[in-house]
Amino acid sequence: MEYARCRKVRTPSSGVSAATAASSSGAARSKWDSGTKPKVAPGPGLPSWPVAWAAETEPCERQEREIMRMIFNPAEENEYEAACDLLVHRFDRWARENGIDADPFVAEAALEYRHIGTPDGRLGLWDQRHIEEFLLDWVPRSVTVLPDEEPADVPGTLRALLRYLDAVHLADPRGASLSEGLEAVDAAAPCHAEAMADRSRWGMAKFWITIAAEQGVDVHDEHALQDFVGRTQREEVPYDPEVLQAIAERQLRSSGPVRSEPQLPITLPGDDVLREQADRSPVLRQLRGLAEWAGREGRTLTGSGRLRLSDARELVERLDTGDSTDSVRSSAGLPRLNLLVEWAKTARLIRVAKGKLYVVARAEPVLNDPLGLWRRAFDAFRELRGPVRGARGGRYRKSVLSDAYDDLDVHDVILPDVLATLYSLPYPMPWPALRDAVHLAHRSRSLLGAFATFEQADDDLRTVLGVLESLGAIECHRGMADPVFADLAMSENDIEGWAGIPTEDDDDLETSPGVLPGMSTGRAGPLGEALPDGALLDEEDTRRARKLKSELSAGPVELIRLTDLGTDSVRRRLLAEGRDAPLIGELAQAPAAGLLGVLADDYDPESARAELAGWIAVHGARPAALEQLVHTVRTMPFRTRAEAMLDVLVSSLDDGERLLRSLRSDPSVAPTALSLLARRGILSPEDLTEPESLLMVAESLLQLCEAAGADGAREVLHQQGREAEEALRAALASGHPDREGLTNLQVLAERVSRERKAHVALVRQRGHRRNGRQGGKRRR
Repeated sequence: MEYARCRKVRTPSSGVSAATAASSSGAARSKWDSGTKPKVAPGPGLPSWPVAWAAETEPCERQEREIMRMIFNPAEENEYEAACDLLVHRFDRWARENGIDADPFVAEAALEYRHIGTPDGRLGLWDQRHIEEFLLDWVPRSVTVLPDEEPADVPGTLRALLRYLDAVHLADPRGASLSEGLEAVDAAAPCHAEAMADRSRWGMAKFWITIAAEQGVDVHDEHALQDFVGRTQREEVPYDPEVLQAIAERQLRSSGPVRSEPQLPITLPGDDVLREQADRSPVLRQLRGLAEWAGREGRTLTGSGRLRLSDARELVERLDTGDSTDSVRSSAGLPRLNLLVEWAKTARLIRVAKGKLYVVARAEPVLNDPLGLWRRAFDAFRELRGPVRGARGGRYRKSVLSDAYDDLDVHDVILPDVLATLYSLPYPMPWPALRDAVHLAHRSRSLLGAFATFEQADDDLRTVLGVLESLGAIECHRGMADPVFADLAMSENDIEGWAGIPTEDDDDLETSPGVLPGMSTGRAGPLGEALPDGALLDEEDTRRARKLKSELSAGPVELIRLTDLGTDSVRRRLLAEGRDAPLIGELAQAPAAGLLGVLADDYDPESARAELAGWIAVHGARPAALEQLVHTVRTMPFRTRAEAMLDVLVSSLDDGERLLRSLRSDPSVAPTALSLLARRGILSPEDLTEPESLLMVAESLLQLCEAAGADGAREVLHQQGREAEEALRAALASGHPDREGLTNLQVLAERVSRERKAHVALVRQRGHRRNGRQGGKRRR
């Protein structure tokens, strides 16, 4: 999504005109369900409601609670906005306290870039590529500086933000270190001003907002912008059409990042084991043999650049390609050998020069390194197309899919999706499930019409899988599919929407009759052209879904899984694309805060347990390692994140509950431990001492303020009336270790008290007026 953004203007360009979308962007506040008063016994000597409220309403299921996270699904708009508001507010305060000149608006833009502008969406992970893209592409394209505004110091604010994330333990340890990040900012900073001034780098909305402002239009006035749109459509507004054309072309070339699906953490053996596995690959043996055969002296080719038939027959036998040499008149009739030749060329192992085929001299170190050669061969395979299938009409013919859409064939679309699907699966993938997933994916892209059949496409996919099996990237065997696949097979009611077909719940983007030149008029694409809104899949699709269930349950099927080598290379590809691909063991040297933060945000329980055990093993004696982990919970300034970190720590230890109980008496971490003990049902209100009850009240209120913001918390407490004031007084008397938080609660308490008194006075005043009028009537 592209949008122009200035301090009070956010203008989406996807089907929304500048005039319609120009508006102040209010900070969304997440809702907080305060619950009802529980009927429980109070602690000794305390008012009943605050204690019960702290003990009963604060604990709730983790997925339903507002936790300070560093990654959000794009659909979690309110949750992200609340976290972003909190981060920016505290960053701004930290910068002012440390005498740093930083712009909160730029910090917000940086977080938004990582949230919606990158595939992984990790707010705390910054690498060199993120820094360069933010400074040289995202900000020039989407952040508008109006003519009367002073440009912000974007590089300086980004430096400060990186320092802040590191200072409050929110930096992701898998990204660049603080020093590396600051060096990357320094390297890109000199080019930032030039990029901001280059109008061809701007987004469409930013272009028109700036033109409007330069024409004297008040961009905060919707009516003025609508008038500007009308004048532009009547060609009464001057602008540079070449710049507009350049912006439009770039926008068409780039559809923007797509948030990748989260991957489960995986385990991999070391490079030594992978190297041994690679050395057993039949394809590697063939590629080496071909390179050795070509040699430095070279082998003469035919005039058309093919292998001579005699040489081809020799290689078929030498490399054991399996091609039949009977009745062939040229090497073109040997598809497997041709695949190997093209594969070796693509992998830069052999080359053609002056009518001869030579080994590439610089490739000799790679040829002697099985793992390096395997990785190069795997990467090169994705660039092969026709050679995998061979000549049309033969065994490796093209499918209907490839004939109709050469730019979206089995390698460009299917192969990456298939590999990503197989990656991190805990069970082997049944062929019927993989086959039908590919069918539905292509139906959703409208690559095949109702007239087409999938048999040739299936043959293509099987051919590709066969080559990957020979390489050693996948393993195939027959067996019973895991019941989870049969359970997940689509039912009739599940088909709609699963294949990408729009449903009634899908929200349409707002459109406007006034659209500026070069702007999209709405969602467009193959799916939109092929199917009307609300379209249902036909009876054939329902039949396929039922058949899939039957196939998966009836008996043994072909099962497919990635090997360690395949998993390793797919992971390397995912990381190169900016996607997240956790590896168990990669956090062994991470700081304690980074470890617990990543485990809390990303890891499933089993993987978290394995990662934590590995971390403890390399950090000395177990008691000392645990103390480091507990200490980082003590020093985490975000209350909900501290609880999430402690939660994942105790959940990943065999004796986690014992550790949690022991922290009940720790002055610094007791409120977090008590909150977690109550939420897990280990402690009831009757089990709390009076000081612990007060700590629970304070912790509950501090988490409320953090999740809902000061205004949101004030609204919740205002609805509770006098009982909220009692809770606030209890919190302020608790001795909670978060002194800054208590200071903020004091301010909140004073404001709630003033507002309640004002409200009571207003009610009384209205009552007196009403009574006075009634008395007057009686006297008359």
